[in-house]
Amino acid sequence: MGELHGRIGGVSLGYDLHASWDGRQLSGRIGGRFEGKDIELSVNAGGVEGRIGGTFAGFDAVGELSPQAVHVRLGGRIDGDDVHLQLGGAQVQGRFSGRLDGKDVALTQDGARLHGRIGGRFEGKDVDLTTGGVPLEVAALAAVCAYKALEDQQAQAASANSGPSN
Repeated sequence: MGELHGRIGGVSLGYDLHASWDGRQLSGRIGGRFEGKDIELSVNAGGVEGRIGGTFAGFDAVGELSPQAVHVRLGGRIDGDDVHLQLGGAQVQGRFSGRLDGKDVALTQDGARLHGRIGGRFEGKDVDLTTGGVPLEVAALAAVCAYKALEDQQAQAASANSGPSN
């Protein structure tokens, strides 16, 4: 019924996003075959739930989703991130991961293209997706999930490289 394809981040430090939409479920992959995560989001009666990544190296997505707003928790109750997005016309505006240390979300839909930025001007990531038949609220949530997966991977790589030196 629909396809979601594109990229979150830049050419060298980014993740591809490829997923299929059947009217109730978005299924696909964030990142590559080896260094990526599966995405499975089920939408029903104003709610969304699903999983990004595997059983151990991943995070849950649970919350509310409508053509006007997205209010979803990514991850657990303690070590997770909130997503609050407002949708109006072709604009998606909101916040990911809290008021103080969170990131702004500013996306625009032009036809079948969803583009914009998550995060600030210097440390943010570009979003460029083709949404072909995927509702704006689902595509915007998938973009934020891809952003979180990329940020988590980069944080993990940075902590592995900052170990004790001899």
